[in-house]
Amino acid sequence: MCGIVGLFIKDPALEPRLGELLARMLEVMSDRGPDSAGFAVYGGGRPGFVKLSLRVAGGVDLDRLAATLRGAAGAEVEVFARDTHLIVEVPAGAEAAVRAVLAADHPDIALVGSGARMEIYKEVGLPADVAARFGLSGMQGSHGIGHTRMATESAVTTNGAHPFSTGRDQCLVHNGSLSNHNALRRDLARQGVAFETENDSEVAAGYLTSRLARGEALGDALKAALGDLDGFFTFVVGTENGFGVLRDPIACKPAVMAETAQYVAFGSEFRALAGLPGIETARVFEPEPATVYFWERAA
Repeated sequence: MCGIVGLFIKDPALEPRLGELLARMLEVMSDRGPDSAGFAVYGGGRPGFVKLSLRVAGGVDLDRLAATLRGAAGAEVEVFARDTHLIVEVPAGAEAAVRAVLAADHPDIALVGSGARMEIYKEVGLPADVAARFGLSGMQGSHGIGHTRMATESAVTTNGAHPFSTGRDQCLVHNGSLSNHNALRRDLARQGVAFETENDSEVAAGYLTSRLARGEALGDALKAALGDLDGFFTFVVGTENGFGVLRDPIACKPAVMAETAQYVAFGSEFRALAGLPGIETARVFEPEPATVYFWERAA
């Protein structure tokens, strides 16, 4: 099963409502994935800084953590808490040092994703509860993607929840299953792509990261996936400035899209889109199989 939603804002006047609209879409997909949920939001960011999305198992002394990371970075570090997740803003040049300190001294803190604009949140529980815990409805931004999970390939854990991120400002949500993910995982690991789970969807994220690292555009990386990924899949992916959709050549997983002058939206079912503004006059269509759909905002 699983449910996917995505929203790419074309009209900046609608950006303050991104979280509100995405939260509604995520909640509607609850019965497609009641086990866990997650989302990525591309909002504002400070030039020259990177946001690290972290998950903590228990309570953490934010002041002490900030002081530790500030010492590692040799510069100002900001730490913001949202329920079980922390967003840590560090100077881009100090990211490696901060990551090293986290890995060595804080094994209970998991790195969920990183990027200039991307923040990722995910947890076990009903989608509406997960969205509320992290305050999704109050978030702003240019685009976001979300996922509601009904586990089939692995256990119900926060690590197994989507989105998966294996590169800076890159993430992916997936409905389906890949049959060649083990062989791909070995190949990608040899290329230096790191994986945190056994989930096949993380392999798809790593595959796209490897293509983007070669300088390919997201659209080209998605085209290449059609020949290299075996199985059934619908992907919605995000980059710092881009939003893409891809279905496998058989397109057995449900998908519907809507486009207006203000936004592009994706849902596993139309009911996820039904509450969007102007949906009654939107161009509503089913994305074709083996066809790349890609939108990009001005950098």
